[in-house]
Amino acid sequence: MPDDPSRTRVQLDLNNEIFQDRWLGLDKSERERVTGTLRKIRQLTWDQVYRDPGLRWEKISSVAPPQGIDAVYSLRITKSRRATAVRQGNFMRFLTIEPDHDATYGKK
Repeated sequence: MPDDPSRTRVQLDLNNEIFQDRWLGLDKSERERVTGTLRKIRQLTWDQVYRDPGLRWEKISSVAPPQGIDAVYSLRITKSRRATAVRQGNFMRFLTIEPDHDATYGKK
């Protein structure tokens, strides 16, 4: 079964400029924690992402998704930070790394 979606790993898109600026602007230890989470995600299927208690993948209802995107999601990227991402096919396209939990959900 070469195209079995339950066995296909998530592909990452890290090309968003805002995501890159925030990731590379973190101190070294926090940047390494983000990198560790990204490595973990690359080993998972989408079913595993949805169920992983450490990632806490959840839909953000308070943020309007970009045109052509069904929803924006948040996930725990480190113990103290959440990232936002969208799913497009098998790709997890990262948008931001937020400095605090509330910013992820459009609150402040």
